[in-house]
Parts: sequence; C-alpha cells; structure tokens
Amino acid sequence: MSIQQNLNTLRHPVSNAPEKSPFNAGETLKEQTSPLRVLLLGSGGRECALAWKIAQSPLLDHLFIAPGNGGTDAYGENVELSPLDFDGIARFVADNAIDMIVVGNEDPLVAGIFDYFDGREGAPLIVGPSKAGAALEGSKDFAKQFMVRHSIPTARYRSFTADTLAEGEKFLSELRPPYVLKADGLAAGKGVLIIDDLEEAKGSLREMLGGMFGQSSATVVIEEFLKGIECSVFVLTDGNGGYRILPVAKDYKRIGEGDTGPNTGGMGAVSPVAFADEEFMRKVEERIILPTVNGLISEGITYRGFIFLGLIEVDGEPMVIEYNVRMGDPETEVVMLRIASDLLPLLAAAAAGNLSTMPLAIDPRYATTVMVVSGGYPGSYPKGKVITAPAMADGTTLFHAGTKRDSDGNLVTSGGRVIACSAYGHDLDEALAASFTAAGEVEFEGKYFRRDIGADLRAIEQSRK
Repeated sequence: MSIQQNLNTLRHPVSNAPEKSPFNAGETLKEQTSPLRVLLLGSGGRECALAWKIAQSPLLDHLFIAPGNGGTDAYGENVELSPLDFDGIARFVADNAIDMIVVGNEDPLVAGIFDYFDGREGAPLIVGPSKAGAALEGSKDFAKQFMVRHSIPTARYRSFTADTLAEGEKFLSELRPPYVLKADGLAAGKGVLIIDDLEEAKGSLREMLGGMFGQSSATVVIEEFLKGIECSVFVLTDGNGGYRILPVAKDYKRIGEGDTGPNTGGMGAVSPVAFADEEFMRKVEERIILPTVNGLISEGITYRGFIFLGLIEVDGEPMVIEYNVRMGDPETEVVMLRIASDLLPLLAAAAAGNLSTMPLAIDPRYATTVMVVSGGYPGSYPKGKVITAPAMADGTTLFHAGTKRDSDGNLVTSGGRVIACSAYGHDLDEALAASFTAAGEVEFEGKYFRRDIGADLRAIEQSRK
C-alpha cells in the first residue's frame, strides 16, 4: 500500500482495509486504540526528547530509535541503522511491521525519504515533508524565493554563484554592516557567517564560493542584517491545511556567556518566551504560518510534519530568518515538556493528513534546558569520557545527545553537546534553578555549560512587571 493509499484509508475507513494497518476501520484517530510500531530516526538530544514523549503514549506498541544514543534506550530499542540508509530502513520496516517513521533530523528529509517510500507496497506513514518540501531547509535560496512569492516578511537578500562574484561584492557594498553570508545548502549548522568588516566579508564570499563548505556554498545568499531578539516557533502540519502551533522557545547559540564566542548547535533553551505574547503570535500566525502552509499547498508541495520558523522580533514585528523542516535542538528538549497532549496520535494525524480535528493541550509551566558540553566544543574535543549523574529530582529530565555505551557498559561522551538538563518550573527562575542544579550534578572530565541561559528573558519579564 502506498503512503497516499494509506492516507486515504485513514480518512475514509473501509471494510476491506488491509490486515496490517495502524488504524482500525471505522475508528477516528481520536478514538483509535490499535497500538503503533514506530521507528524514530536520529541520535541527538532532539530524538531523545521525542522518544521520551512518544514512549508515554498508550497508543505505542514498540518504539525503535535508529541509531539512538546512550540515553534513548530508556524509552525504546536502539538499532544500528543509518537514517540515510533508505534500503536498510525499508528492510527494517518490512521485517518489524513498522507503522510510522518519525524523522528527527533534516538529512534524510532533504535526501528524499518521504519520496523513497511513497508508492511502495506496505509503506509506513512518514512524519516529515517530501523532498520538495524539505528544500525549505535544504536550499536557503529556495526558501527566500518561497517567502518572497508568498509575501512572508524576511530580510532583503540576493543569491550569488562564482559566476556572479563581482555582483555579490557590489551588493555587499550597498549593505550596512554587519554582513550576513549563508551557504545555500546544508552545512551542519556552520554555513552562516556574520561579519562586521566589508573587506573581510568580500573575502569570505570568495572563500565560500570557492568551496569553504563544499558544494553547499556553491551558491551563497547575502542578507541584510536584522537587529532584534530571536525565537523559535514550531508548527505541526498535515499538508491539507490543518496545523497546530507548538510551544514557542528561545535557544542560545553562542558558546560563551553573554552570547560571546563562536556559534554552537545550541547551549540551552527556554519556553515560554516573554516577548512572544498573544499579539505577537497573532501576527506570526496571520503573516507567516498561514501563508507558509497555504503556499506549500498552492505550489503542490507535499508537507506532513514539523515546520521550524526561526523568527526575529524587529520593533515588535515578526520576521523570518530561516525555515527548518524538523524540530530544533535544543528547543525540542523544552517543547516536549510543555506538550500536555499525547504526542503520538498528533504525529499520526499529521502524517495521515487529518490533523484539523486533533486537540493540543499546552502545559502552562515553564520549561528550560541547559546543555552540558565537552571541553573544547565547538572546536576539537576528546571523546570517551565517563559520565556520572545522580538520580534527578522530580520535574527534571536528562536528555542525552552525545553519549553512548562503551564495551564495558559505561556511559561515555561521544559528541560535543553531551546532555541537555531539562526541568519544569512554575516560573522562569524555578525552572532555571533546577536545570542549573542538574547541569552541576552531571559529571565528566572537561564538562562545560553556560550559566546565563534565560537571563535576557528574565530581564524582559521583570521590565514588564
């Protein structure tokens, strides 16, 4: 059965539905009790948080995580399988009667995992967009063109290749510093340069077009710099106009306190966000979310999954910095805490194209996460350092990112960002105190974490009292 046939069966149950189906004929998604076998792709803190939330569902039969990490096996079964090995995934799906694949990271989506399974006999539901939809993250030039086509507010920009280098240098001269240069393609989160000096920016443009980020920077997008405060808005959509807005979060990218030093994959996150109030979110929904969802439909792009909106507030107005086609990390480590609803039926409804009737409840408490990282990160760092941590207090959860088990069964570091220490609080200070306490109790040689996560939002909240 193809993905489309599966979706049609879910929308219009029939008496001759196949014996192996994730949903029983005649039942609505909300009433569904037939358990689901789920394969979650990825190995980071985002996937650990998703696994934690999915594992709570009474609708879950069995959760597999490929490849997972040293903490995800607490919520399901880790399997040695690359998220980019589509043939291997297809064999695993068939051998293990997988009903649904939840794609955690962007690489399989940009590579076309949805398209690979679409039309195949026995295809599972896929939480994630088609390859055409994944271009919103896979090509910054495509994303900017999409925003312009649908009048979505974003920074002024132009795109350049090696053949138009001189034009790119001229465009830089027309902008005010700082100068923003972005590799068009995926560059492992490292493809964005923000430079204060014009001549340095021109030199970096030449280096990028010359192969600094390989093929990813064969095209470079140059944008005007937007000054403001950023936040992350996440939308789950079903490709048919149905969507749900998940809790808003703010992450912290710089390695050093006071937002200093090089960018990282994320040093912490907070939700809710003080400035993302009802009026701000009304503007976001009307000016950005609806045009995005409707624009995808109008262009015939299949998109059933998460849309990440990297936003910036400029004088009270929301503007889009970038799209991602999956949940963010470490924002997922706070967003999952604040989703009070069962996540699994929401994911299934999105993948089935039938999300519009599904409720979403939000926990009113604050959630924060503080990322404990390896010494030397985001530069070179050692691996294999033994990790210890006491039992966490109620309301505190450790989401593993760069961890694994060694041959002796010890939990050891295997990446730069090691563990996200997430916690609830009735206010921001309480949640942060719990996260910082947990970060202090996690131990391994050379650990480091920022102690100022959330300080800017605390100042905003106090100014509004």
